[in-house]
Amino acid sequence: MLSKRDSMLDRRRLLKATLAGALSLSLPSDVFAQKAAFPFEQWIGAFRRKAIAHGVSAATYDRVMSGLKPDTSVFALQRAQPEFNEQLWQYLNRRVSEWRIVTGRERARQYAPLFDRLERDFGVSRVTLLGLWGMETAYGDPVVFQNHMRPVFPSLAALAWGEPRRRAYWEKELINALRIVDRGWSTPAEMRGSWAGAMGHTQWMPEVWLNIGADYDGDGRVNPFSRPDDALAGTCRYLIERGRYRRGEPWGHEVKGPNPKGTRSYADWEKAGVVRADGKPYAVPGARARGWVPVAGGPKFLIGANFDAVKSYNPSMNYALAICHLGDRVMGGGPFVQPFPNSERAPTLAEIQEIQRRLTALGFDTGGADGRVGAQTMRAIASFQRKVNMEPDGYAGVKLLARLRQAR
Repeated sequence: MLSKRDSMLDRRRLLKATLAGALSLSLPSDVFAQKAAFPFEQWIGAFRRKAIAHGVSAATYDRVMSGLKPDTSVFALQRAQPEFNEQLWQYLNRRVSEWRIVTGRERARQYAPLFDRLERDFGVSRVTLLGLWGMETAYGDPVVFQNHMRPVFPSLAALAWGEPRRRAYWEKELINALRIVDRGWSTPAEMRGSWAGAMGHTQWMPEVWLNIGADYDGDGRVNPFSRPDDALAGTCRYLIERGRYRRGEPWGHEVKGPNPKGTRSYADWEKAGVVRADGKPYAVPGARARGWVPVAGGPKFLIGANFDAVKSYNPSMNYALAICHLGDRVMGGGPFVQPFPNSERAPTLAEIQEIQRRLTALGFDTGGADGRVGAQTMRAIASFQRKVNMEPDGYAGVKLLARLRQAR
């Protein structure tokens, strides 16, 4: 089984490479292919013995791997670094967008009985699940799967064959993917995901699918595609087993008062003058939380065990904060009371659509005016910003919109 540390590190790599990967798809894949000990076809034959020794049937191996061609573009995606450096407020505004909030509320209503059952069976709040689902795949949006997912076997096989630094890891994940097919849980055609093999509504690596997944819809197989039941139930198991999620506790709160330092109970924080920024009482006074001020002069937070559980999905504080804040907003919470220094308010859906329309009219292709800021829109923004001597950060904000309204 993949270690928790390896799983967390890989999710961090996936998060960092998501944007960069989308930006580099136009580059020739063979430029980035790594040197392997022997040709891919020969490696397929040699790896067969190892896969069978780890529980893959010969019939499944031959069916999946015979004639397979490696997706060598993964080497570019693995090496790529994000082109745009976002400040935290930009990172949050782009991910906790009006589109995600509105769509999340629709999903919360649509799947209310499922979330009721998940909370009863696992104790994981729908706040966390909606935030994570929205962050990972925009609630299983078909556009995400169509534009950003690829067959995982050519990707995993290329990495297991030609990536020497973590070859053992990629070999294990390829074997795990083969075992999923062997169990009849999925097919190679259905198994589409990120360049590194993360799949489904909440982006499981094959190891997570194999060892943490749940057959929550009772159809006899564990499947993170199509209906979200299995994906969300498996994610609950992951948060509990690997993140030590605690039933009934909040992830944390934005607070006001003295800068919080150290760890103590919410009740003790309140005695020290650290209270919720929204004026509400702490729901679980006996739970413990620690202080965190990510940016001097910006919002202050108390974060508890369930914030760390979310962070087990990817060890980034900003990532975890975006998930928790998105979940809160979906469930009716407001924006942060204290703004970040030198920040802008988040643009509305209509404003982002206007940005996209104006960029397109000026000859900068955004790929449409859907109100969603992806790699193509960010590239178009950066090109416009360079033309008008703005910092090319690719951020779709209200200051950019004001400048576009002046442009001809």
